[in-house]
Amino acid sequence: MEELQLAEQCRLGNNVARRELYERYAGRMLALCMRYTGNREEAEDLLHDGFLKLFSSFGKFAWRGEGSLRAWMERVMVNVALEHLRRNDVLSQSAALDDMPLEAYDEPEPDACDTIPVQVLMRFIGELPAGYRTVFNLYVMEGKSHKEIAALLGINEKSSASQLARAKAALAEKVKGWMKTNG
Repeated sequence: MEELQLAEQCRLGNNVARRELYERYAGRMLALCMRYTGNREEAEDLLHDGFLKLFSSFGKFAWRGEGSLRAWMERVMVNVALEHLRRNDVLSQSAALDDMPLEAYDEPEPDACDTIPVQVLMRFIGELPAGYRTVFNLYVMEGKSHKEIAALLGINEKSSASQLARAKAALAEKVKGWMKTNG
């Protein structure tokens, strides 16, 4: 089924189309949820909640060309993940970092990062503290500005920027460690 037809059939409540949608996109959406939770079990719960939200929200979907269905689904899943993090107060655990000094770090060579398997990099991201991981995902993966992140998470822009810097520093250390033992 083509993407437009699939979206229309899901909007109409066609369970065959819903199953196809799930089978086509569940892997990608699970990976997205894991980026935010760092935990497969929690990510699977979010995936389930996200698909329920998607199926009940197809009336809000507007076709904008090929790829717009996936983009809409990703946006809904990110919102479900952020809602979960806010509801469980996970973000406040690392939001009060404004007063902590930020240590300088050496970024690994960009070419060196190309040798690290994607699964390893995703594991490193998943191991970040929740606040760092969330800001990193929103900034790097979703392309949000610090102003947008601050509004989404209910933190100030300075907290967003400091959490991103700390996330990058932590990832740089993990990458350097991996390079020493594997590179």
